Amino acid sequence: MKHFLFIATFILTSFIVNAQSRLKAYQIFDKDGKEVTFEEMSKALSTYDVVFFGELHNNPIAHWLQFELSQSLAKAKDNNIVFGAEMFEKDNQMVLDEYLQGFIKEKTMMKDGKAWDNHSTDYAPLVNFAKENNIPFIATNVPRRYASMVSKKGLPALEELSKMAKKKYIAPLPIEVPYELPSYKEMEAMMSGHGMSGQAKNFVAAQAIKDATMGYSIVKGLKKDNKGKLFLHFNGNFHSKNHEGTVWYVTKYNKKLTSGVISFVEQADVSKVADENKGNNEFTVVCTSNMTKTF
Repeated sequence: MKHFLFIATFILTSFIVNAQSRLKAYQIFDKDGKEVTFEEMSKALSTYDVVFFGELHNNPIAHWLQFELSQSLAKAKDNNIVFGAEMFEKDNQMVLDEYLQGFIKEKTMMKDGKAWDNHSTDYAPLVNFAKENNIPFIATNVPRRYASMVSKKGLPALEELSKMAKKKYIAPLPIEVPYELPSYKEMEAMMSGHGMSGQAKNFVAAQAIKDATMGYSIVKGLKKDNKGKLFLHFNGNFHSKNHEGTVWYVTKYNKKLTSGVISFVEQADVSKVADENKGNNEFTVVCTSNMTKTF
C-alpha cells in the first residue's frame, strides 16, 4: 500500500510540475543569462539613478510587472522616487499634475491629457499609485505633432517652432542623431525596405526627437526637489533596449547618471533568452509569445 501511495504521489507531483512548466508565463534573466527572481531584480535596480522598463505596449504581464516594480522600488527608496512615461507628452504635464493633485477627475485627465487607449487597464494603476503616494509623475515625451513634422520635413523643421515650444516641449536644439546605433540602423533599413528610402532618415530623426526629449526630461526631472531620487521610466522596449535610444541621450545629457535597463521580449520558449534578444540590458524579461493582449 505504501509503495502504491508513493507511486501515486510521484505521478501526481510530476503532473503538477509539468503543468506548471507548460503554463509558465515569464522568466527573468540577468545580463549573463542567469535566471533571477523578481526580488533580486528589484534589489539590484534600486541602486541605479534611472531605471528603464522597456515594455511591449499590449502585453499584460509587462504592465503587471511595471506595477509590482513601482511598488517595490518605492518601498526600497522610501518613496524617494520619480515616475515618468513615454505615454504622456510634455505639453500635457499640467493636465497630469492637476489630476495628481486632485483638481480634476480621471476622465477629464484622460481626454485632455490625450491618454493612450489602454490607459485604464495598463497605465492608470501606475498613475494612481503615484497619486496615492505623492510621487511625481513626469510627462517625458515630445508632442506627437513635432515628431510628425520631423518625419515629413526632417530636423530643420523644428527651428521654425516658437521660442516657448523649443524651450518647454523638446530637447535643446540642435539635436544630435546617432544614426550608427544598431536600433536606428535597424529602423532605417526597415523603412527603406518599405519603399521609403528617401524618408528613412527622417523617420529615424523623428524617433530620435522622442528619445532625446525623453532623455532630457529625465535628466531635468532629477534636479531641484527630485535630486538624489530614483527615476523609474516606462517606455516601449525599442526606446531603451541595449542602452540605446533614450538611454543614450540620458548619458549624453548627464554622464554621471547610472541607468539600469529592463528589456521585455516575447518567445515561444521562456527557459532562456534567444540569441536575437540578447544584449547588454541589466535584465531581460522573457514572456511566452502566446500571451493574451491588452488591446
